[in-house]
Amino acid sequence: MQENLDNALSLEEELNHEAEVALENENIEEQLAEEEINPSIKLDYTLQSPTERNELVKKIIEQTPPEKLTNRYLEILTDYIIFAMDKEERKKKKILTDNRMVTVNKREMSFEGLVGKLENGEDGIYNMLNDSKNIIFTPKLEITQKDIDEIPALKELTEEIKKIEVLAKAATGKKKYLLKKQLIEMYQDRYVIRGFYHQPIYCMNATKSMSKIDLSENITIDEEGKLHSDGLVSFFNPKHISALLCHYADIKEDAWSKFTSDSYYMMEDLDTVTDRALKDKYPLYYDLLIYKIDGKTNAEIQELLYRDHGIKHSLEYISSLWRNKIPKLIAEQAEEDYLIWYYTTQEKGYWKKCNRCGQIKLGHNRFFSKNKTSKDGWYSICKCCRNKK
Repeated sequence: MQENLDNALSLEEELNHEAEVALENENIEEQLAEEEINPSIKLDYTLQSPTERNELVKKIIEQTPPEKLTNRYLEILTDYIIFAMDKEERKKKKILTDNRMVTVNKREMSFEGLVGKLENGEDGIYNMLNDSKNIIFTPKLEITQKDIDEIPALKELTEEIKKIEVLAKAATGKKKYLLKKQLIEMYQDRYVIRGFYHQPIYCMNATKSMSKIDLSENITIDEEGKLHSDGLVSFFNPKHISALLCHYADIKEDAWSKFTSDSYYMMEDLDTVTDRALKDKYPLYYDLLIYKIDGKTNAEIQELLYRDHGIKHSLEYISSLWRNKIPKLIAEQAEEDYLIWYYTTQEKGYWKKCNRCGQIKLGHNRFFSKNKTSKDGWYSICKCCRNKK
């Protein structure tokens, strides 16, 4: 069933592409007429490959007087070759025709396009919900074999589509284009019919609250010393940290004074580990985090950081710090804190002194690099000192 659905969707996309190419070829003829250009050799639209069209264009240029080879005429001939390219080839070459730009602009309104435009990615969409509670989630509609079997009109239309597909394969020229266009409209009608019989369910009010969610977790340490958590939210995962920071104000407000909820203590722990990771070690990052939570724009943060720290980062780099670097530092600090707690209170750990800084640290790959030639299997200098060097 799923395979049939995938084939249908793939065919629909292919039909859209072929109809787009046919329409672009038709546009070329209209452009030639508007420019009053009569090529010595007519453009042959039955040629399918760019190579064949390229050879034809060479002949046209050779037999056309130089005064008629205007920039506009050459541009039209170029489009004639480009439109024969495969869809994926045109994507790889990043060739954006007028029709392609219309398609791109339309697709930017899709979920994926919208996510790509937001600094917070998918989290940014959920932030929009906090500003407008009237946002309606439109579900993605799919036509399954079950729909075809249960809806007589849909079944009848599907059978007609198969007949038109056979005719389209045998047709050529303008007739082929018209049949392809008819197929696209018929495919669109399938969703109209399906929606009439099986109306989609819309989510009118999306509410999110972590105060009633169980956030308990079980943490294990594997043979290589890596930490693993089965919790819904883990401080060891930079992506989870990033999501918490993006929604910090809302989660903090939701968990405020709810002393019996897991979210209250989760936010308390987040504050603690964030201070340990950034406040003294990376004061610039810490200030950036505070400004972000306060809702300041990257442009405002850029000026504030330059005023307070004398460093002017680009807006893109500020976004990268906020989404990647800062969450990673906090996650690393959370891992270190847990390892020290575990091998201090739960299990006896191996501790060793760094020969450079003199600090006693846990014999773990979080603090020391492995060295097979040493007696204890670790370098004598800790990672922190090695990185400084």
